[in-house]
Amino acid sequence: MKKSKSAATKAKESTSAPRLIDARIKELNDWRGETLARVRSLIREACPEMVEAWKWRGVPVWEHAGIICTGETYKAVVKLTFARGASLKDSSRLFNSSLEGKVRRAIDIHEGDKLDEKALKALIRAAVALNTSKAKRWRRRIKPVVPGARAKPASPESITTIGEGSENPKRLLQRL
Repeated sequence: MKKSKSAATKAKESTSAPRLIDARIKELNDWRGETLARVRSLIREACPEMVEAWKWRGVPVWEHAGIICTGETYKAVVKLTFARGASLKDSSRLFNSSLEGKVRRAIDIHEGDKLDEKALKALIRAAVALNTSKAKRWRRRIKPVVPGARAKPASPESITTIGEGSENPKRLLQRL
């Protein structure tokens, strides 16, 4: 027997990510909603081709050739997490959270904080450039498979012996 989907699940599936983000902003109805809306508009200004997604049970995500950043909301902070932030040059020192990580970096925006909009847009553009350069690099590295091509078999001389003494490599191959 198939399990029927709940009304909430059906609503989420039929609703687009931008609408879900709009609903989250409206639902917050305080400084966090205003901050998330402002960050969203800055992201759109920095990269009009940015794709909005809704992932991980309600987190707004902005993507362009991969994830650029997420916009999480908590009681005391709006967190803008850059997926590959550790690889970005942050001369304006916007990153103030998740600094110990090897890959991501975050910007915690508290109530009343003044955001350097010009620096944030530059950081977003740098993240987009990093993602698009990564995509090009991966396309170059992948070599097409040639039909009918075979790997060269290993020569008995190149195989190291397993076990004690100096056994003949040909005998080892016969035993396997």
